[in-house]
Amino acid sequence: MNTLLKSVAKRASVLVLAMAASLAAMLPGTALADGERFVLISHAPDSDSWWNTIKNAIGTAGEQLNVEVEYRNPTTGDLADMARIIEQAVASNPDGIITTIADYEVLKGPLEKANKKGIPVVTINSGTHQQSEDVGAILHVGQPEYDAGFGAGKRAKKDGVKSFVCVNHYITNPASVERCQGFADALGVELGSQMIDVGQDPTGIEKKVSAYLRANPDTDAVLTLGPTSAHPTIRALDKSRQLGKIYFGTFDLSGEIAQGIKDGNIQWGIDQQPFLQGYVPVMVLTLYNRYGISPSNNINSGPGFVTKDNVELVEKLAGEYR
Repeated sequence: MNTLLKSVAKRASVLVLAMAASLAAMLPGTALADGERFVLISHAPDSDSWWNTIKNAIGTAGEQLNVEVEYRNPTTGDLADMARIIEQAVASNPDGIITTIADYEVLKGPLEKANKKGIPVVTINSGTHQQSEDVGAILHVGQPEYDAGFGAGKRAKKDGVKSFVCVNHYITNPASVERCQGFADALGVELGSQMIDVGQDPTGIEKKVSAYLRANPDTDAVLTLGPTSAHPTIRALDKSRQLGKIYFGTFDLSGEIAQGIKDGNIQWGIDQQPFLQGYVPVMVLTLYNRYGISPSNNINSGPGFVTKDNVELVEKLAGEYR
């Protein structure tokens, strides 16, 4: 771990200990508990590397707060499988559940079971504040996806973009559509056939992006929704000699995306700070279990734009802390 990361970890540890000490002083009759068990269930398939940062975050939080955090996910990203995993987690009676709301209609039933059993829930990443409230969650930690897409579209419009293709690798997640819709609305265009369903297979994504751009050569910009779609799109543009020539923006970060920004091949990446989406819920559930306290508002972890001007600040942390 380099000096910067050691400093960050040290400050986080001091903050957590200070909070615990102050709370213990306020509640002198309450002993500091430990060993709580929380389960985080994501919608991400095993192939989605973006979630590595969240896995790192819950590991760090677990170590610093002396709690156990389990990560579970549907291996292929199947949402029916995710619903079953939530039900299994509820049946195991953890001290708290952290989950995404990848599809409210599919997941609300299992989450209502958690609520009925008195298991506290924090939602992250996908889903709206209202959906989080409706399933009885304490709060939501994430990025307002439509607003993030709209902000990206405003930036692209200012840069002269009038048409685009949205490379959607997880179209069954409503939040992914919100990203594309916000981008289109900011440009002032309809969202129609320019949002393409590319699936999760890297080779398939590369071929579909190439096919779309061949059929629509006047496309001004490419918008990808994370590393799963960004990495194959980079390869597609490189093979067609369009990399660095077509306007390219993406959600989320990775080492490869950071390098693309640094090289000028990607104009910006939207950072929703996934480390916060992992760390903060563990801290919230720990405080809730030990002292019955929690923040009173939802927490927006993003969006923030990473560009060539500031990429050096985050590229060494991409995929681990950013």
